[in-house]
Amino acid sequence: MSIVGTRVVRQEDRNLITAGGTYVDDLRVEALTGAAHAVFVRSPIAHARIGGIDVSEAKAAPGVLGVFTAADLGLDPHAAGPLKEPWLADGVVRYVGEPVALVLTEERYQLADAAELVDVDYDPLEAVASIDAALAGETLLYPDTGSNIVQVNGAEQFDDAIFEGCDVVVTQTIVNQRVAPAPLEVRGASCAWGEDGRLTAWVSSQNAQIARMQLAASLGVGEESVRVITPDVGGGFGAKIGADPEVTVLGWAAKRLGRPVRWVESRSENLTSMTHGRAQQNTVTIGGKRDGTVLAYRLDVIQDAGAYPRTLFLPTLTELMAVGVYRFPKVETRSRAVVTNTTPVSAYRGAGRPEATAAVERAMDVFATEIGLDPAEVRRANFIRPEEFPYQTPTGASYDTGEYAAALDKVLDAAGYAELRAEQQRRREAGEVVELGLGIATYVEITGGDGGGESGRVDVHPDGSVVAWTGSSPHGQGLGTSLAMLLSDRLGVPLDKITVRHGDTDEVPKGIGTFGSRSLQLGGSAIRQAADQVIAQARELAADLLEAAPDDLELDVERGVWQVRGAPSSTVLSWAQVAERAAEGKLTADVWFGDGKPTFPFGAHLAVVEVDTETGKVELRRIVAVDDAGPIVNPLTFRGQRHGGLAQGAAQALMEVVTYDDDGNPTTATLADYSFVTAAELPDFELVDMTTPTDRNLLGVKGIGEAATIGSTPAVHNAVVDALAARGVRHLDMPTTPIRVWAALSEGNAQ
Repeated sequence: MSIVGTRVVRQEDRNLITAGGTYVDDLRVEALTGAAHAVFVRSPIAHARIGGIDVSEAKAAPGVLGVFTAADLGLDPHAAGPLKEPWLADGVVRYVGEPVALVLTEERYQLADAAELVDVDYDPLEAVASIDAALAGETLLYPDTGSNIVQVNGAEQFDDAIFEGCDVVVTQTIVNQRVAPAPLEVRGASCAWGEDGRLTAWVSSQNAQIARMQLAASLGVGEESVRVITPDVGGGFGAKIGADPEVTVLGWAAKRLGRPVRWVESRSENLTSMTHGRAQQNTVTIGGKRDGTVLAYRLDVIQDAGAYPRTLFLPTLTELMAVGVYRFPKVETRSRAVVTNTTPVSAYRGAGRPEATAAVERAMDVFATEIGLDPAEVRRANFIRPEEFPYQTPTGASYDTGEYAAALDKVLDAAGYAELRAEQQRRREAGEVVELGLGIATYVEITGGDGGGESGRVDVHPDGSVVAWTGSSPHGQGLGTSLAMLLSDRLGVPLDKITVRHGDTDEVPKGIGTFGSRSLQLGGSAIRQAADQVIAQARELAADLLEAAPDDLELDVERGVWQVRGAPSSTVLSWAQVAERAAEGKLTADVWFGDGKPTFPFGAHLAVVEVDTETGKVELRRIVAVDDAGPIVNPLTFRGQRHGGLAQGAAQALMEVVTYDDDGNPTTATLADYSFVTAAELPDFELVDMTTPTDRNLLGVKGIGEAATIGSTPAVHNAVVDALAARGVRHLDMPTTPIRVWAALSEGNAQ
């Protein structure tokens, strides 16, 4: 029986639960002996000119080893143009939390007192704290550019002719609010220069190789002069891709100081200075016939990029995935990105795809309400059909496989949809205070869409053990166990003899890492390809040892031995025996799997909520979900990824939001203000299985890390609006907090 597809307890968990993980702040390695401690002095003002920085008192404080500002760096952080983000603020600060100076001390406890002595002269400027203020253009973050709009994609002008022939045309503006990734482990890094002139950086990052590339380029050295190690990483969610500017400053400071440097941020720093996610305003216009057929769809995206446009791919991904699971005949999209005096926005679980799904799934509900049909029936009328795959969307995506109607039917059947609608109607007729709401979302997303490949290396040693190296970067997903399972299944080697290594650029020089739900389909395919090459090498060696033709040999994976085909009782060879004969003292294969094309997981979610119309309180009662990501390697890990995604998506719909006042001051800078979902707010998730393979990688798998987040947010959002529909509320922006619900009901808000 194959181990693949069976529930295997994650091998990573034993150490995490017993001894505990080793995170950046836990490191006690010889290279960091005598390390200085670092803290960044951050701007308390959203937008201001820096008149001067007096560091004299700070330098004289006990234990201070150095205080550095942009003037000390000696590098040109503006080489790439006016929008380039400086490593330390240079002349102007553009958001609360922007690093202005670096303070280094002998002991960590000395940091706070020393940092308070750095005297910065701020000359406040008008803050641009919202998308509307950015578009108004009365204040420019970068005066030389002439506009706060920093990127425009798609249609220059919309053409209303696409809605000709429609019986109904509906427009709705949807705010996909700014959220904080808030990983359990905040950002941290340690840097040390060796006697060989090389920098070693320990970074809490999702990809060691990308971090190395960024550090080398920033510091003006070759990549061979930088080693990046990522120890245990306590969550990333897209916000720990590569290395943030702070790490560059630490590397520079370690060289300037001539001793190692350690840094870990506080939770408030993390909430205000680590990149945020989402932050889009989407206007949808949808038109069609009263029988539920959609004829035209328009999506107008405005992306808040924050103070510095670190990543402008988010709105383009939203455009790419605009049509979701539907075969809309006519489609228009446009996106604009604007800068504001807020924390920069970057990738966050789903990165552009959840925003597309949230827009189109709200649009389908708004359209269904307008024509008086059930939202499930409207979706069925517009699904891309199975026989149409591979399907080329009007926005340029090439979907591989999908069974969208089947996924929805499975969810509705499992949930008892007809009975739920009957109960909803009963409550409405009885005038009950607690309304029942049902929300549907059907989604498709793109995974492994970065266009890169991944590295994989497999060594079989003379003792029969197997060591695998992957360029993918586990940080909580259980990837190490999944890769070991693939090897065990392919080689017939027990799990306890397989070790998976990652996260050290000296051990894995080439790799891309983990983001975009790419790890199993690309990293796993690389490991599979390397295993196949090891098998091919072993076949030749075993044939020589058994004095048989290579084609006459077979690997008995049940026993993990080589034997002559058809003669199981004859002499057999173990992996250890074969590896002993290998030229390098081991069997080894090092590959780059670069043939993988993007895959398109899909699913359907139904959320059931109860809303107390007297208080506005929303309670999430059920989520029933299909998340189809192809064949499952480890059902335990697969369910864990779905559970985490469902929780994170529901949290955005119900409570999570980063807010600023009109002056750009963050009002959610602590976990006392930033609402964080816990088990108390969540029901037991009802997971329905469905498997549709892809032909775009060696394993037939698709990504699962972000899928459940993408479907659950609009499902819960739609459910809350559905609960309020009979009371005249047509739309409510996320998060659907009690105060927002209560206000909408009290004001008779019928948008």
